[in-house]
Amino acid sequence: MNAGELKALRGPLILLVAMLAAAAGAIYYTHLLAQQAQTALTKQQTLLRDAQSRMRRSGEEESIITQYAEKYRQLQQSGFIGDEQRIEWLNALRAANERTDLFGVNYGIDAQQPYAYAAELSPGQFALRQSVMKLEFRLLHELDLLRFFEALRAQNNGLFQVDQCAMRRTETTAAIRYQPNITANCQLTWITATPDVTTGVRP
Repeated sequence: MNAGELKALRGPLILLVAMLAAAAGAIYYTHLLAQQAQTALTKQQTLLRDAQSRMRRSGEEESIITQYAEKYRQLQQSGFIGDEQRIEWLNALRAANERTDLFGVNYGIDAQQPYAYAAELSPGQFALRQSVMKLEFRLLHELDLLRFFEALRAQNNGLFQVDQCAMRRTETTAAIRYQPNITANCQLTWITATPDVTTGVRP
């Protein structure tokens, strides 16, 4: 091939090289776009899965709330969930005393503090607290004590447990027919549950 022929092919060769370079660039750019599209698709799929998971959790939470809302309200009304209701407790004491026809009740309440056995009960998203109440009353006979606690529980003004009771005979006057024969000293623990603010649970 002589110089003239090479000169004649120079233009087409340059055009061919330029076309190959353009094709290679197009292929690389297309591959880059495909990678970006795949990355974006993966991100959107992740977001979609997260959204679906949140919707499922939301549905489960709504179902749980619907299922237990009435029981929760009942516990609130009974004085177990929420702040301590000392006035209601004292009203319940007076009512129980009147219903069992005792000779009066003396009481004292300590400051509220964390419930001693909260860790054993695992209350979850609630903080259990206790208020210790000391009682002293006079009884006609031993069964009055059981009747009093039954009447107190029937008031439905909170949850309490009887920790201990001690009874002793008292001196009586023979001339008086209806008088107390026993003095009882008892200790109660009133228990309340309040939503733990660190968990975000609302009453």
